[in-house]
Amino acid sequence: MGVGTGQVALPLHRAGVAVVGLDLARPMMERLIRKAGGLAPFPLVHGDATRMPFADGAFGGAYVRWVLHLIPDWRGALREVARVVRPGGVLLVLAGGYGGIRSEIQERFAELAGVSVAPPGLMWSGYDEMDEAMAALGATVRQLPPHTEVGRDSVEHFMSGIVHNRYSWTWKVRDPTMLAGLADDVRAWAEERYGPLDRYRDEPFEISWRAYDLPV
Repeated sequence: MGVGTGQVALPLHRAGVAVVGLDLARPMMERLIRKAGGLAPFPLVHGDATRMPFADGAFGGAYVRWVLHLIPDWRGALREVARVVRPGGVLLVLAGGYGGIRSEIQERFAELAGVSVAPPGLMWSGYDEMDEAMAALGATVRQLPPHTEVGRDSVEHFMSGIVHNRYSWTWKVRDPTMLAGLADDVRAWAEERYGPLDRYRDEPFEISWRAYDLPV
């Protein structure tokens, strides 16, 4: 659910896992296809996570990574993904959220723009709410052991996402000129605080997936 550009799905596919990807954003799936060499490497479905075009129990498991914050009816999306996974299957979820310098840049943007960075859906790292929602569906909650990932993009690349209105927390600023000005102000603040931003790459951060075992 929310296959995006295939950051997780493509490695799973290469490892021999049978994958079906669903996303509401066609441009994201088009990037996945380009990354795969021009042909869809597995079935891709343009669809709404709250109304999935799949039969009950169609899949052995599912994963949801960094997408529930974009879905206002995120509880409905969880109900749907639980519906399309067979009884006894597993749902893996990574809610998302920043850390380190990226979180500080996000907070500075919100301060300068006078907007809230609260997402339209599930709050960043809202695992408690998610656990309650899944428990109400009869699922058993397991917190998987955390592990450390290393960021592959520089902070400079992260800053470019502000200019291009790539993040849900920048969407509230619709004027491109205003957005570019805010990005310049945030950049100046960050460079004064941290120095050249292009040197901040490979920043380690800890993540922890949730596993939800669905009832048999």
